[in-house]
Amino acid sequence: MTTHAAPTGCPVAHGSPASAAPAPLSGPRFHVEPTPLYRELRDTHGPVAPVVLDGGIPAWLVLDYRELHLVTGDPVLFSRDSDLWNQWERIPADWPLLPMIGRKQPSILYTVGERHRERAAMISDALEAVDPFELRRLAEQFADELIDAFCGTGTTEIIGRYAMLLPVRVLAHLYGFADEQGPGLVKAMNDMIDGREDALAGQSHLGKSMFELLSAKRAVPGNDVASRMLADPSGFTTEEIAQDLMVMMAAGHQPTADWIGNSLRLMLTDDRFAASLSGGRHSVAEAMNEVLWEDTPTQNVAGRWASRETTLGGHHIKAGDLLLLGIAAANADPQIRTHASELTGGNNAHFSFGHGEHRCPFPAQEVAEVIARTGIEVLLDRLPDLDLATPDDALTRRPSPWLRGLSTLPITFTSTPALGGTR
Repeated sequence: MTTHAAPTGCPVAHGSPASAAPAPLSGPRFHVEPTPLYRELRDTHGPVAPVVLDGGIPAWLVLDYRELHLVTGDPVLFSRDSDLWNQWERIPADWPLLPMIGRKQPSILYTVGERHRERAAMISDALEAVDPFELRRLAEQFADELIDAFCGTGTTEIIGRYAMLLPVRVLAHLYGFADEQGPGLVKAMNDMIDGREDALAGQSHLGKSMFELLSAKRAVPGNDVASRMLADPSGFTTEEIAQDLMVMMAAGHQPTADWIGNSLRLMLTDDRFAASLSGGRHSVAEAMNEVLWEDTPTQNVAGRWASRETTLGGHHIKAGDLLLLGIAAANADPQIRTHASELTGGNNAHFSFGHGEHRCPFPAQEVAEVIARTGIEVLLDRLPDLDLATPDDALTRRPSPWLRGLSTLPITFTSTPALGGTR
């Protein structure tokens, strides 16, 4: 992989203390426990901090709630048009973050203005037509099938054998894929999102799968998301729809899988939830909402590009500078979470689903919540005495600058017979 040294006069160094170098958006501290790191960045640089991406590429990380609200609420000054980026000449063709920070991708992520609103409406309409009872039934069915594979063993690793498989199986079915295509899609998406050496290969596999799906559905439409998007009257091309399906699959699967894993970990390790682990549905909903505040799967989002010079958080932002949305950091902003140890209850003013024109569409949020909550509830119904098989401080996180999820979550439980489709 081609790498580059940080250039002289790095744009993100302007406005920061001379002794405070830009922080790399990677490394053990960032992956293991980033909250103290975000706090240090805030103490050193203020609400916006200079960071360095793979290959010495500079960017800004927006840390505070107020500043993140400003950036996501002004799509003209802080645009989603990645062509504005002033670093493209330094980006090699094999840069592993290209799947997450792409150029001239005809997807909804990089579309602005009226065309973006039309695409958002197409996606919302296609997802809103999903029958909520069918969605819950599918989630229960696939959850039971996955649990049947390990419920008689008394122990398993719940991330790889359950959380990482459930969302994509449900989404693939809703979108129109055959169920057996799920495992390949899981690997491709994980490779793409983690931004490492297999990222471009994962993106290629996912794109090829989407084009094949659309070709099949154009020939024989069905009652599925892909067919509804193809039938939309707004005149989107097959490539545009394929790109949007890739975005929807990636955004719908991995964060939901991490939402399941992070919520289960919280319920198994936090005294506020451990006593009521099997004590009813309310504790599941509370834990899920708490995770969106304290341990959100979507840690950082790339990004926004300044359409002109401006000032943000006391820093001079140049035209074309990249701003990364620090979702986790903003959710933990001490001006917002003044009593971080207290439960947030029903407060959903977090940034975990975004804000502004490019926020996650509400029907997509509903789909993710149904899959995650059903997955947790079915697991607790089937294995009510599950417990961690390792100390909490031995759990590790996947090395990704964007998403925060567990690598493994080993559990123990009392062995039970498989249902075999009898629920």
